[in-house]
Amino acid sequence: MQRPESNPNQDTEHPLILYLKMSRFHFLAGGVLLYALGVGIARYLGNPVDWGAAVLGQLWVSTLQLSTHFLNEFFNGPTDQFNSNRTPFSGGSGAIGPGKLSPQVALYSALALLGILASLTVVLLMQLRPAPEAILIMSLALLGAIFYSTPPVRLEASGYGELTTSILIGFLLPAFGLVLQTGSLHRLVAMSGFPLVTLHIAMLIAFEMPDYANDMKFDKRTLLVRMGWQNAMLLHNLMILTSFLLVLVALSFGFPTPIAIAALIPLPLGLLQIWQMRQIAVGKKPNWLALTLTGLVLFAAVAYMQTYSFWVR
Repeated sequence: MQRPESNPNQDTEHPLILYLKMSRFHFLAGGVLLYALGVGIARYLGNPVDWGAAVLGQLWVSTLQLSTHFLNEFFNGPTDQFNSNRTPFSGGSGAIGPGKLSPQVALYSALALLGILASLTVVLLMQLRPAPEAILIMSLALLGAIFYSTPPVRLEASGYGELTTSILIGFLLPAFGLVLQTGSLHRLVAMSGFPLVTLHIAMLIAFEMPDYANDMKFDKRTLLVRMGWQNAMLLHNLMILTSFLLVLVALSFGFPTPIAIAALIPLPLGLLQIWQMRQIAVGKKPNWLALTLTGLVLFAAVAYMQTYSFWVR
């Protein structure tokens, strides 16, 4: 595949600054929040928090996330460097390219973190002796994270990466936090997690919008590319509405009313996000930063409202 000879976004930032950009530490906050949701559910159900298990599990989750960031940078950095619509939440870090960091820096960092992850896994298995459900979640999370951007599977370019990632983040992470505390699953994880799964899919579609032209250029078959922008926009809007509908459905099946109300509070933000997407659909000039930021804040707000509500009750 032929590529441009030079990078129009080339800069001369210090290597340490570029490395920190490539790490994308701000995304680790999502893992902390979703894992805390599971621990909060365990506490809500009357289980005292095992802080040793909570911290060890969080270290495992954050290390896996960080290794995934570096693998994604190694495999996507050479093409992401040509993305002119990059935002803090989409289009890669922009830290790899001519005059910047080499892709090998990302690869070596990923391999080092995977080594640390292996050590943490041994410690977690020996110290906590987790239930089979926790081991299954860890296995699925590891496979999903490694093969998200790693050939030959490359879930991110299959059209299914958005779904697998959303299930991992919205459901499996809270489930992992709960199982490490209680040794078993509970229906509250599904009731609180499924709305987050659909919101996460919507958020990823919003993140992919600024990258659409670059992904088309380099034949990166994301969900947006495979569906086409019009169908993906419709799916984005439906996923947001479905999320809040799932909260109402869960309420009718015994989801605690105060927590359901808290989860519904960000609904106006969801309607704003749908409006922004509709404006782009009818040809208005897109504000990519606003679109991606609103998508992120919407997902985080619903997750936070649920997490906070479980912890304070």
